[in-house]
Amino acid sequence: MSRARAQVTTRSGRGTPARAKPAARRRPPAKTGGGLMPRIALPDGVARRLKNWTLGLIVTGAIVGGLVAMGVPQMTGMATAHGLGQMGFVVHNIQLTGLKQVDRDTVYRIVSEAHGQDMPLVDLAKLRAELLQLGWIEDARVSRRLPDTLAIDLVERVPSAVLQRNQQLFLIDDKGHVLSAVDPHTMPVSLPLVIGDGVEGHIGQLRDLIASQAPLKQLIEGATWVGQRRWDLRFQSGETLSLPEGDKAALDALALFARKDQEARLLGQGYVHIDMRDPTRMVVRTSRDPGSKIVDPTPPPVVDPNAADTNASTPA
Repeated sequence: MSRARAQVTTRSGRGTPARAKPAARRRPPAKTGGGLMPRIALPDGVARRLKNWTLGLIVTGAIVGGLVAMGVPQMTGMATAHGLGQMGFVVHNIQLTGLKQVDRDTVYRIVSEAHGQDMPLVDLAKLRAELLQLGWIEDARVSRRLPDTLAIDLVERVPSAVLQRNQQLFLIDDKGHVLSAVDPHTMPVSLPLVIGDGVEGHIGQLRDLIASQAPLKQLIEGATWVGQRRWDLRFQSGETLSLPEGDKAALDALALFARKDQEARLLGQGYVHIDMRDPTRMVVRTSRDPGSKIVDPTPPPVVDPNAADTNASTPA
């Protein structure tokens, strides 16, 4: 009996003890905060209606896309426009205003394409874009006047100078836009002839400069934009006036020249070049040939009236 107990004791001592069952893991509690929206359970009826609406929108979009691809809206619009045309809404009259300098035939050639079209089919934007391609036209307003009139109001550019470029002459406005070519035999004498690289971008500046001295405006024949930084003014009497750089410096120098001309009459006295680039002095050149001798004008001969009487009384 004691041996049996010993064996039992020995086996129980060598045997592996029974493992304890692991504790069940607890699920973390659902987060209700931290920016997560809680899921809201929708009733079965509401969810079913949402699905039906979504499916209906998809089907409707597919139908509309197919109709657009087949051109059905365009055909419908064309049919509507033709229907209005049959009711009398057709372009029969074209009313043009503001047409002064631009070539009349060119304008009529552009706008005549709309004549006879159904009024709703006239492409106003395209017509306006074609008119703006003409150099003289600064703006164009195109509108329909029902039932049968197309109104076109043109705004023309104002020429400010004659540009000489590559031995050709062009009319330009104060913004440098080329209006048209100029025949040298019919060049307008009231506009200054401008020369120089990049002079187109400074016509407004030249206009303000000349306008600042009204007494000299009619005497200026042209201007040269020198070195893309300053002006040389040419007068009808043959003089060239060199002005300094900068708008204010040029205005001050031209004002000083106008005052000196009123005091001492500089123009028309045989001067060739008047340099006012240095604000402290005025350099005057009187001959085109450097170093040539300046000869004082010879006074007219004095006629003796007694000698004339003596000659008249001498018999032949």
